[in-house]
Amino acid sequence: MYRLLIADDEALEREGIEWIVTRMMPNTFEIIHAENGRIAIQKAYEFRPHIILMDIKMPGIQGLEALREIKAHHPQVKMVLVTAYEYFEYAKEALAMGVKEYLVKPAKRDHIVALLQQLIDEIDQEKRKRDEEFAIRDKFFQLLPLAETEMALVFMSDQVNETEVEQLADILGVSSDKGCAIVLALPDMGHLPYQELGITKRNIFETVKNAAKGLIKHRTGCVVSSMVYGHMAIFLLERHMTKDAVLREEALGLGTKLMELLREQRGINATVGIGSVGTDIRGIRKSYFEGVFASTYHKQWGSLCLFEDLTMPSPGGPADQTADPVMTEHVAERTYVELAIKHIREEREQRTWSVIDDAVTFIQERFREDLSLEDVADHVHLNPHYFSKVFKQQTGETFIDYVTRLRIDKAKALIKEGQFSLKEVCYFVGYKDPNYFSRVFKKVIGVSPTEYRNQL
Repeated sequence: MYRLLIADDEALEREGIEWIVTRMMPNTFEIIHAENGRIAIQKAYEFRPHIILMDIKMPGIQGLEALREIKAHHPQVKMVLVTAYEYFEYAKEALAMGVKEYLVKPAKRDHIVALLQQLIDEIDQEKRKRDEEFAIRDKFFQLLPLAETEMALVFMSDQVNETEVEQLADILGVSSDKGCAIVLALPDMGHLPYQELGITKRNIFETVKNAAKGLIKHRTGCVVSSMVYGHMAIFLLERHMTKDAVLREEALGLGTKLMELLREQRGINATVGIGSVGTDIRGIRKSYFEGVFASTYHKQWGSLCLFEDLTMPSPGGPADQTADPVMTEHVAERTYVELAIKHIREEREQRTWSVIDDAVTFIQERFREDLSLEDVADHVHLNPHYFSKVFKQQTGETFIDYVTRLRIDKAKALIKEGQFSLKEVCYFVGYKDPNYFSRVFKKVIGVSPTEYRNQL
């Protein structure tokens, strides 16, 4: 029910409007009375009405003053001015507050009902719009972790499609023009029982991700990868023309802080490698390879290493030269990246399977109803076209074929039981037309329902 507040200093006026509303719009409103502006404000706080019918002229606090106070705290409320005269001098002020309707005493029943129905329609439409916005926002936040994983994968491997990078960057609110990588290497935890290992990894991931986002805040962009094979990557990205020196300083500070947090909160000595600042995707990817290399360079847990500080022999050169980027990239790829990519893809496939499992359960519960592909896609928060494609990939059947098979399998079972007529079976499995049911059954099974029953 909707809540209607009637504010008028004349009891007969309030009761007259209530009489009209309860008889011409039964079971629609819970009606609240207020005999002056002060009480109207109090009742608005207490009951949070959907619609207010407010008399302009009342003792004490006037109608417009009361509406202004109520509107400040309940902006969604629908406001209607009620007056014995057409006070046009109030029109400008009323419009500024959002009052678009008024009733002139004595108002006709049809006018009151039409106005209230119009306001109810507006309330319902606004609620649907808010629900849609909340649903879109909910889907957006559900997609953010997937988008972040994809973005990290773009920086970690050149084996992925980079055409969607701009879209991913836009979703995450980051730039891929410039950045550097921090790579965390964690000690082997293979000695832990399987269940405890999973919990420990999740806790470490949450600690690192929350700390990284919290410490960086909005000074730079930040993308955190999944934890795979004892490694995590944090990409610090340019924001508002961030200078290289600022990115380096942020990376060093964050790397140091993450080591301290893991040691203090998780009792883990992590090794941190930090790559140099690179431009565009290739430069950031190179920074990642450098970070991987630097994280394993000292072979000592609990250390931090900047790639730019490293010196090592390069092929055919003097003994004291900066690490060769080509060799660094090769070593990094060989030791870690391929396994990381494989693991992330497996994780993504597992998430897809989870979504399809949810969809299949939903279909199996509802296949007797008038169920559409769009209904199921909406249930699992996916675009219908994308859902159709993934559903076929994972199940080997189109949505229509899958639902048809469920219905026909159920029909066969019911026919074998022999407790229902063929028409009842048709309706029970979700078909509304017995002739259409018969055609579908014959197409799938090879014989009509009647012939199938006679063969039993």
